[in-house]
Amino acid sequence: MLQRRKSVTPLPAAEHGRHASPRSCQLPGPERLVGLGFRYWMLGRQTGDIAAWERCWNLYCGVFGVCGARLAVGALSSWVGAVGGASRRGIEVAPFASRDFCRDECIAVSMIAACQHNTCPALRACAFALVETSLIDHVVGEAQTFADTMGGLDQRLSSGSIVAVPLLDGAAGDRLH
Repeated sequence: MLQRRKSVTPLPAAEHGRHASPRSCQLPGPERLVGLGFRYWMLGRQTGDIAAWERCWNLYCGVFGVCGARLAVGALSSWVGAVGGASRRGIEVAPFASRDFCRDECIAVSMIAACQHNTCPALRACAFALVETSLIDHVVGEAQTFADTMGGLDQRLSSGSIVAVPLLDGAAGDRLH
């Protein structure tokens, strides 16, 4: 049986990596876990700084225990790698210590929620908005694997976390609280 802790709070750290302006979008439980995992893994990928990956590992271990973290981080790594590899632009993430999430992080969370709620049109729209190419099949497949893994670890995202991507560019992007 996997040990789980409910608390999901980031550890303080210095800012580095490619950052975006955060929105005042604060995410609850499972959404926050997905958003932070995406942030930390993408920062590690962009900077090569092992501290980012360690932060993700420690966060997921604290929630899932070592066995669960191994599964979740493996699926997260594959998904973030697919996003980074397919993207036609630099994926933006907020600084380590930011409590808010930027547009790309919110789209990533929306992708995973769309996977868990079988909303294919929203999933594909999010994938397209994130990587800005029509070659999204690999990204979508890896997102589904990560979403299934998180669901198997009792991390079910709310259907309210699925947003229309154009809304994230306007004031309605603040729906993700």
